[in-house]
Amino acid sequence: MKIYRSYVNAFTLLELLVVVSIIGVLAALAVPVSQRVLHQARSSHCIGNLRQLGAAVNLHLAENNNFLPTLEAGRSSKDDDVAVIDNTYDAYTEDGDEVFCCKADHKNLFETTGTSYMWNHLINGQNVASLEFMGFIRNSTRIPVIGDKEGFHHFRDVRVNILYADGHVAKEIQFLVAEP
Repeated sequence: MKIYRSYVNAFTLLELLVVVSIIGVLAALAVPVSQRVLHQARSSHCIGNLRQLGAAVNLHLAENNNFLPTLEAGRSSKDDDVAVIDNTYDAYTEDGDEVFCCKADHKNLFETTGTSYMWNHLINGQNVASLEFMGFIRNSTRIPVIGDKEGFHHFRDVRVNILYADGHVAKEIQFLVAEP
């Protein structure tokens, strides 16, 4: 006489719930990590753009006896006929318009204004060898030239990427300078 088993080899409901909950916990841990990695990649791309713009500024300086151009800090629309960084330095960049677009620009400022970056209008027309900023002649390592228009890189801080007159790029706490 054969004995038949009364149960089938399968997972129990409890085992399935444990597996699903473990997968849920792992997914909950992975989402913030992936967001942070994506944020850092966008910030690194932005820093690369600012370095390319620094090279464009240096090429312009070489052609203009070390004098900076006179530019507006920004514009409200691409259609505005004002001198800003994208229409001044476009000829000095290899990547065309892409160098003026920060990947973290979630407010779409690039599409509306032509650039995700702003020019420090307080250094307009000055000789780079003796830059004056806020009424003082300063070391070029502390004078901002181009920076993010907005704090695109908010993940856990309020820092923006800034290109300084000596060519280095750093993340700094956002500051505002009013129009004169």
